[in-house]
Amino acid sequence: MLPNKIESAFNEQIRAELQSAYLYLAMAADCDKQSLPGCASWLRSQWEEEIAHAMRFYNFIIDRDGTVELKALDAPEVSFGSPLAVFERALENERQVTASINNLYQLVQKEGDFASQPLLDWFVTEQVEEEATVGQIVDDLRRVGDQGEGLYLLDKELGRRREGGSEGE
Repeated sequence: MLPNKIESAFNEQIRAELQSAYLYLAMAADCDKQSLPGCASWLRSQWEEEIAHAMRFYNFIIDRDGTVELKALDAPEVSFGSPLAVFERALENERQVTASINNLYQLVQKEGDFASQPLLDWFVTEQVEEEATVGQIVDDLRRVGDQGEGLYLLDKELGRRREGGSEGE
């Protein structure tokens, strides 16, 4: 049985993961509008990955005989500015998710819920990868700038990430 405090926190994490997915989808739409199909494709893959993360918590709650309680999502921004601004916002988002996972880890340790630790171990490792990947894209965008051949080539490279086959699942 899942302790009530942890069930509540995991339900909040489902909301956070879905909110993150919603943000990535809004970023994808903005990149599509800016004629950056590779960036948009990468961000849609990230949207799918965030949904999969929410489902890990969903399934874990169900497996522990808990109750999934879906929370309302906030509308994300519509326009993010330059491609660099889009990915800087993505990095900020990943850092927020990391902080949330770290807080959950502290909670399950405090509550002595050892069964939840392996789930969170996976997320701790995943967040290191997420921050590193988005951080590299931010560095690349700073290097190439927001226009010209460098951006064109980076957009093509980001488009190689296959939707539905996202990293870290």
